[in-house]
Amino acid sequence: MAAMQIPPETFLIDRKSVLPLQVQLRRQIVLAVHERRLQPGERMPSSRALATHLGVGRITVTQAYGDLVATDYLSARGRSGYFVSDRVEDLADDPAPAPPLARFDWAARLDGRNLAARRKDRPTDWRSYPFPFLYGQTDDRLIDLAAWRECAVRALGRRDFGALSHDQYDGDDPELVDFIIRHLLPRRGIKARPEEVLLTMGAQNALWLICAILLGRGETLAMEEPGYPGLHEILATLRANLVPVPIDQDGLPPEAVPEGVSVVFTSPSHQCPTNRTMPRARREALLGMAAARGFVVIEDDYEFEISFSGATSPALKAMDRSGAVIYIGSFSKSVFPGLRLGYIVADPAFVAEARALRGMMLRHPPGHVQRTMAYFLSLGHYDRQLKRMREAYAERRQVTAAALDRHGLDKGTPGGRGGSSFWLRVPTGLDSDVLARTLKPQGVLIEPGRPFFRGGEAGAAFYRLAYSSIAAQEIDEGIARIARTCRTLAAD
Repeated sequence: MAAMQIPPETFLIDRKSVLPLQVQLRRQIVLAVHERRLQPGERMPSSRALATHLGVGRITVTQAYGDLVATDYLSARGRSGYFVSDRVEDLADDPAPAPPLARFDWAARLDGRNLAARRKDRPTDWRSYPFPFLYGQTDDRLIDLAAWRECAVRALGRRDFGALSHDQYDGDDPELVDFIIRHLLPRRGIKARPEEVLLTMGAQNALWLICAILLGRGETLAMEEPGYPGLHEILATLRANLVPVPIDQDGLPPEAVPEGVSVVFTSPSHQCPTNRTMPRARREALLGMAAARGFVVIEDDYEFEISFSGATSPALKAMDRSGAVIYIGSFSKSVFPGLRLGYIVADPAFVAEARALRGMMLRHPPGHVQRTMAYFLSLGHYDRQLKRMREAYAERRQVTAAALDRHGLDKGTPGGRGGSSFWLRVPTGLDSDVLARTLKPQGVLIEPGRPFFRGGEAGAAFYRLAYSSIAAQEIDEGIARIARTCRTLAAD
């Protein structure tokens, strides 16, 4: 592999400094080597190119280079030029440290937000664990990589070049929007026009846009308890008023929604994290209440595609006659999580506002990603991959349920119709955070329940066990380790 060429723009000089230009250049190179910004074997700019960039004589650069060759910071390779020496690792003398400066007080400027501390532990090296029962990740063997590559190459063709190379301002790919409207939304019973659809960088981005528009002035939101942790994080940044509504066996009970709320968040098809499904009668009651009281309903329809028992209930948006429902869909679970592509379906007035806000943040999702997704859908690859995922998840759910029963653990809500996880209760007296920490050195990853509750402490009794990223043959041993650890902790 050819050595990396260091651009001349890496270096600069200060003509007001009392130091000679050659000394300034030499010090910059030495410091960059010690700070590992210049790596052994990298090619330095030619003396002519660097002299032109700095506006100095070429002799100034060649003399600096010559001095650094003599001290083993650089090496000369005949006509090939100058390179960072392979011996710089052996140089013992570090440059004198710069005098200390008072650090900027970011803690005060951030006004106590401390968002990073609110984020639950999300191990990026989860693939190195033999038993990753983590939600939101996927088994790469279920992804049709060849088909995605074919669509990505097709999207790079001359016909589609404008879709990926032009700034679309606040517009979306019309081919992808058209396919969503004509093929995906009808599966949920939803009829929509292009002006009612907005593409987003995943469901989380969609939720942030919605909350930023609806909850920026101290409004109150009611949401399911337990509920989606990502919404808790967003609300912390907005400092909106949150009213948790405890769920029952049928999900969110409409009669428990208090007076005075302006927004209600729900995941009726697969309640997060319990997977419970809201019955049709309860959906109608919630919509009637929204129309009477004037609150907005945010419907997160995640995982509706992963159903094992035929058609799911129609989406709330499909039953919405007043226009109060904002629907969120995503391709993260059905294609792959790293895609970061989702969509909002709502009244045109709201979509126009959300489109304007999105435009201020990121203009639009990358054009190449949008057009690739349009091909992946229109050529039938999406449906074939969904079929493969449903079959794999159905098998894994059966294996997981059997293993939980065999090893004497809680089996979660009975009669699960789909999805990719179980919501489980730890044995009495145990803490799911402690359980997760104890399991991690054994190669087992689970999700403790605290992030799903507003106060947190109620979640100590629960954990989520997902099977989307673990092979069926590994599930039993992973659950056996959970069961053994539970017994050990209970005995201590």
